[in-house]
Amino acid sequence: MGTITSGARGLALVVATIALTACSAQYRDHGYTPPPEDLAQIEVGQDTRETVRETIGAPTTEAMIDERSYYYVSSRMRQFAWRAPEEVAREVVAISFGPSGTVSNVERYGLEDGIVVPLERRVTDSGGNVGFIRQLLSRLGGFSPETFLD
Repeated sequence: MGTITSGARGLALVVATIALTACSAQYRDHGYTPPPEDLAQIEVGQDTRETVRETIGAPTTEAMIDERSYYYVSSRMRQFAWRAPEEVAREVVAISFGPSGTVSNVERYGLEDGIVVPLERRVTDSGGNVGFIRQLLSRLGGFSPETFLD
């Protein structure tokens, strides 16, 4: 009466396997950064935007303000079962171009460097500290809240 059947052992083994795999980390890689041997082909002062694209491929993004940099970005995310994904590795390769259009600098940053590279910038000019209601009412025939309150 104290023996466990082979079917019960098999079921226990399956449950234990599922439990262990659910607790193991899952990794996802995103983006692309060129390997060092490809970056070594880029010559500062010689290569242009077009030759960089031909040599190492199109960038992940380009600088938004001055359009003088290419950025290649890759990251690695780790997730355990129900927990939120966590970024465990990030690499950014920044290739800057001078006014003449040739490469002026090639830099590689990692997550451990702590350098923030703004890849996207969305700034809206508020036009001062005027509230929405005040703006709306001032557009209606010169209406001012002060005259309404008097």
